Amino acid sequence: MILAIDIGNIRTTIALFTGAGELSFQSELETDAKMTDDRCAIDLMGVFQLYRAELSGVKGAILSSVVPPITSAYVRTLRRLTGRSPLVVGPGLKTGLNIKAEVHDQLGSDIVASCVAAAALYPAPAIVINSRTAVAFSYLSERAFEGCSIMPGMDIALEALSRHGAQLPQISIAQVDTPLGRNTVDSMRAGVLYGYSGAFDRVIQALEEAAGAPAVTVVATGSQAPELYHHCRREIKYDHDLLVKGLYLLYRKNTRR
Repeated sequence: MILAIDIGNIRTTIALFTGAGELSFQSELETDAKMTDDRCAIDLMGVFQLYRAELSGVKGAILSSVVPPITSAYVRTLRRLTGRSPLVVGPGLKTGLNIKAEVHDQLGSDIVASCVAAAALYPAPAIVINSRTAVAFSYLSERAFEGCSIMPGMDIALEALSRHGAQLPQISIAQVDTPLGRNTVDSMRAGVLYGYSGAFDRVIQALEEAAGAPAVTVVATGSQAPELYHHCRREIKYDHDLLVKGLYLLYRKNTRR
């Protein structure tokens, strides 16, 4: 069994794969920047107990993190619980992609993992959308990462709207059928959904124009629910497990004898 962990700013995803690459389970925990080694161990053991899986069956692990303060805690904990040091996504890891970045260690490990999976699973050229705290749009040609654009995520936009608007409530994203909101909550949701879907279409178009070739595939992953993509004019595939699939593929690429 191969354990894949992605530490994001808000959520930490824990996924367990069989040796054949089948997803056994996937769990999400809240990311705690003050995570201690013992708390990390308790959380991991709890997830395995919840899904009736055995930590003793883990033969390897890979870790992706955009929260440096707790990366080392997870590394130590995985070594303690499995007896093996995890691979950590970063410079020096084989990806199978020609990454055209000026400074490789500035490219988010979550973006790298998602692009590796997209390159393996979808036709190119492809645009990969990582929708999390920030939204990253990456353009992939044949086996090459050409570059990306990054914008604030929808959650940040909603939080800023509520925080700086005295009479605007805190809300979550939900489906709306019209931009003509008749109450405050629906109006806020409509503005964010229609506004962001229009922004997504424009960024995709701009990436294609800059790369000089239209994308055959546009695939999205991340915390934003698919209701956003229903409002986009471009067809966008939603692959919930794209990032962890990429982590599994990275593990295989770097451990195959």
